[in-house]
Amino acid sequence: MNFISISYGLFLLSVLAIYWSFAVQKLRLWTLLIASLVFYVSLQIQYLPLLLALTFINFRLGREIGKNTSPGKHSLDWQISNEEWQYAQADWNRRRLKLMWFGVTLNVVLLLVFKYLPALLQIIFHIQINQADASSKSFLPLGISFFTFECIAYLVDVYRGAPATDKFIKFASYKLFFAKLISGPITRYHNLANQFNTLHLPTSEKVAEGLWLFARGAVKKSILADNLGIFVDLCFGNLQRAGSGDLWLATFAYGLQLYFDFSGYVDMARGSALLFGLVLPENFDFPYFSTSIAEFWRRWHMTLGDWLRNYLYFPLGGSRRGLTRTCWNLFIVMLIAGIWHGSSWNFVVWGTYHGLALGVHRLADAMSDRYEHLEHFWQNPLGIVVAWLLTQLMVFTSWIWFRLTNFQDSSWVIQHLWGYSGDQQFAQKVYVEALNMSQYQLACLLIILAALMGMVYGFKGRLKLDLNWPVKLVFVPLCLYAVWLLAPQGAPHIYFAF
Repeated sequence: MNFISISYGLFLLSVLAIYWSFAVQKLRLWTLLIASLVFYVSLQIQYLPLLLALTFINFRLGREIGKNTSPGKHSLDWQISNEEWQYAQADWNRRRLKLMWFGVTLNVVLLLVFKYLPALLQIIFHIQINQADASSKSFLPLGISFFTFECIAYLVDVYRGAPATDKFIKFASYKLFFAKLISGPITRYHNLANQFNTLHLPTSEKVAEGLWLFARGAVKKSILADNLGIFVDLCFGNLQRAGSGDLWLATFAYGLQLYFDFSGYVDMARGSALLFGLVLPENFDFPYFSTSIAEFWRRWHMTLGDWLRNYLYFPLGGSRRGLTRTCWNLFIVMLIAGIWHGSSWNFVVWGTYHGLALGVHRLADAMSDRYEHLEHFWQNPLGIVVAWLLTQLMVFTSWIWFRLTNFQDSSWVIQHLWGYSGDQQFAQKVYVEALNMSQYQLACLLIILAALMGMVYGFKGRLKLDLNWPVKLVFVPLCLYAVWLLAPQGAPHIYFAF
């Protein structure tokens, strides 16, 4: 059941009607849980028992970690000495730490098994496994990465002092909520649990916002991302015949495709959730207008960036142990982020690339603090433009490693970005026959698309201007009709593979 389908529309309307017909919170949560199970079954039934078992295990671990009293006789006898109480409390805290680490390890091992076992078997036993088969829906449980990340965040938050829930229905509804289950955004339990306690029927403005988010996301994904993907697939699928200009166009187009695909999915997820009275966190904040790689990671896949900071970067020491250690911590975090995305070497290179870029940015910041003229340069208009160009050049070239899972293909593209001429037959097949436009026209379309993104960023990101809700309602059917008319068929969401 794809978000952009008639079946999902009927499913969503039916669930909403049942959900809001109940006044009792528990019945609403049961409706949400059952609907989420139906949604997952429609996509991948074989892993549903696994997700249910993991949900229950993490729920029980959270309850045990969240107990605030010391175990045994010490908790029952209020007359024990202060030293005995401190000993009992220290012993209990050690037990809580062990439980937390057990839960984190369990979730990490599960993720490693599903995402990296095929590659390990291939390396250790020389078993030839097709990479496409290894990452296919039949092998990898949909949403497993986002699922385990949320579980780890919950267990760590409870260990740090956040209250654990004793209501399985609330925890299961949070974990399996269909809007965010497959590709996020990564949502912390307590964020959603607090909203469960204060559910109200959405106002007209909220309903309009939810419908607008969904329609806008559908346009991003189906019209923009999927049509860009046609050219990207043609170019990166025929590398030896593409010229340097073609490779640059494909690199730029893929960066836009990835953004529109993922941000479009999140918009549809957030729009669906809003109709249930639930607000999911934003995941993108105009990342391609960042003027540093650090700012880019504060704006791109924001919930993943927040997870990496809170559960990896800060535990490693963050920026509290000197400049060298800070750069090393940034490198480790991004290397892990690269490995998380996949088992092939290209993701290691991608993570290393971003880790080095973050380290260089931190060093440049330190130099700017020491030399006043450098700081002034980066703050004037010319310096801002230079910083933006350098940041986007780094980001878009890194997408080459992200898109091409074959290490040799990625290296080939990097080596042929300059001075390589493509053959005429490639241009005829791709631009004339497949796209019905010239290379120049495609370049102009990409520039126009970027300019439109800049206009939206200026109005919404800078001036904080937005359409009012009646106007949004008018645009909703127009957007959905455009999707029905112009969208290519059968293109999956890119982040389903992760």
